[in-house]
Amino acid sequence: MSENKMKPHVLIMSEITADGKLTLKKGASSKILMKYMDEKTDILLHKTRAEYDAIMVGSNTIRIDNSFLTVRHVEGKSPVRVIPCSRGDLPADSNVLLNDAETIVAVTESADPENITYLKSRGVEVVVAGGVHVDYTLLMEILARDYGIESLMVEGGPTLNYYMLQNRLVDEIRLIHLPFIVGGFDTPSLVGGMHIESEDEMFRLELKRHYLCGTNLVTEYDVLYR
Repeated sequence: MSENKMKPHVLIMSEITADGKLTLKKGASSKILMKYMDEKTDILLHKTRAEYDAIMVGSNTIRIDNSFLTVRHVEGKSPVRVIPCSRGDLPADSNVLLNDAETIVAVTESADPENITYLKSRGVEVVVAGGVHVDYTLLMEILARDYGIESLMVEGGPTLNYYMLQNRLVDEIRLIHLPFIVGGFDTPSLVGGMHIESEDEMFRLELKRHYLCGTNLVTEYDVLYR
């Protein structure tokens, strides 16, 4: 359990290949692999979205996947979409700018005011969290304090996952294992970020549950912080 008190409960949920990759190659959409998920696992993903107050992905994932981040395939309300984007420069055709779910874009003090004005014109709530780079600890505090968000699901890429873990903000990880190996020395994996220098810097997990969902293995972990 994270030691940060003013924050939502955070779950990272992701599909990964047997060798821990998120996509076929750098710059490729994760949707290419997600189409191989069992239908029951796809339903689990949307059921989980419906159970959480908010869902977060990074702006680079939006640019590559152009995700909707809404609840489909099951009954339930779509979570609040949270998109960290330091400069506030999301593409105009981003599906998260459609008025089909509440959307919050987290920018920084260095964001172009014209970008902020445009986002607001699209019905987006804009919050400032950080100077040059998004301060994720501050963002979690804002979500909890100002928006009453108690639970947050992260479907991010390796960079967002890294920063959330590095700031000790993640409580749980749920992985959908796909029976493929894609390889590639620069193919995105679950967590990116800086190389660690010793085993003391590893993020430690405790397996609490594993099961088959359709034909896909699902593993669930608690994140342990020292």
